[in-house]
Amino acid sequence: FLGLYFTLTGIHALHLIGGTIVNLYLWSSAPRMWRTEPERFTNRIEVAGLYWHFVDLVWLFLFPVLYLM
Repeated sequence: FLGLYFTLTGIHALHLIGGTIVNLYLWSSAPRMWRTEPERFTNRIEVAGLYWHFVDLVWLFLFPVLYLM
Protein backbone atom coordinates (compact mmCIF):
# COMPACT_ATOMS: atom_id res chain seq x y z
CA PHE A 1 0.00 0.00 0.00
CA LEU A 2 2.75 2.47 0.86
CA GLY A 3 4.44 1.94 -2.49
CA LEU A 4 1.21 2.73 -4.31
CA TYR A 5 0.55 5.67 -1.99
CA PHE A 6 3.90 7.34 -2.61
CA THR A 7 3.89 6.55 -6.33
CA LEU A 8 0.50 8.16 -6.89
CA THR A 9 1.40 11.11 -4.69
CA GLY A 10 4.61 11.59 -6.70
CA ILE A 11 2.79 11.36 -10.02
CA HIS A 12 0.26 13.90 -8.78
CA ALA A 13 3.10 16.20 -7.72
CA LEU A 14 4.69 15.90 -11.19
CA HIS A 15 1.39 16.86 -12.79
CA LEU A 16 1.10 19.87 -10.49
CA ILE A 17 4.65 20.98 -11.28
CA GLY A 18 4.04 20.56 -15.02
CA GLY A 19 0.80 22.54 -14.85
CA THR A 20 2.47 25.28 -12.83
CA ILE A 21 5.26 25.58 -15.41
CA VAL A 22 2.73 25.82 -18.25
CA ASN A 23 0.68 28.44 -16.41
CA LEU A 24 3.79 30.49 -15.61
CA TYR A 25 4.75 30.39 -19.28
CA LEU A 26 1.26 31.50 -20.32
CA TRP A 27 1.29 34.25 -17.72
CA SER A 28 4.68 35.58 -18.85
CA SER A 29 3.83 35.56 -22.56
CA ALA A 30 0.23 36.77 -22.16
CA PRO A 31 0.58 40.46 -23.15
CA ARG A 32 2.60 39.75 -26.29
CA MET A 33 0.46 36.85 -27.45
CA TRP A 34 -2.80 38.67 -26.68
CA ARG A 35 -1.75 41.54 -28.95
CA THR A 36 -0.54 39.37 -31.84
CA GLU A 37 -2.78 36.26 -31.73
CA PRO A 38 -5.75 36.65 -29.36
CA GLU A 39 -7.63 33.58 -30.62
CA ARG A 40 -4.63 31.29 -30.25
CA PHE A 41 -3.95 32.70 -26.78
CA THR A 42 -7.57 32.09 -25.73
CA ASN A 43 -7.35 28.48 -26.92
CA ARG A 44 -4.17 27.95 -24.90
CA ILE A 45 -5.82 29.34 -21.77
CA GLU A 46 -8.79 27.00 -22.28
CA VAL A 47 -6.50 23.98 -22.67
CA ALA A 48 -4.56 24.93 -19.53
CA GLY A 49 -7.86 25.22 -17.65
CA LEU A 50 -8.97 21.80 -18.87
CA TYR A 51 -5.65 20.35 -17.71
CA TRP A 52 -6.09 21.79 -14.21
CA HIS A 53 -9.65 20.47 -14.03
CA PHE A 54 -8.38 17.04 -15.05
CA VAL A 55 -5.78 17.10 -12.26
CA ASP A 56 -8.49 18.24 -9.82
CA LEU A 57 -10.85 15.44 -10.83
CA VAL A 58 -8.14 12.82 -10.53
CA TRP A 59 -7.26 14.14 -7.08
CA LEU A 60 -10.92 14.15 -6.00
CA PHE A 61 -11.17 10.44 -6.87
CA LEU A 62 -7.75 9.36 -5.63
CA PHE A 63 -7.88 11.11 -2.29
CA PRO A 64 -10.99 9.42 -0.89
CA VAL A 65 -10.36 6.03 -2.48
CA LEU A 66 -6.69 5.62 -1.60
CA TYR A 67 -5.93 7.93 1.27
CA LEU A 68 -9.06 7.76 3.40
CA MET A 69 -9.76 4.04 3.10
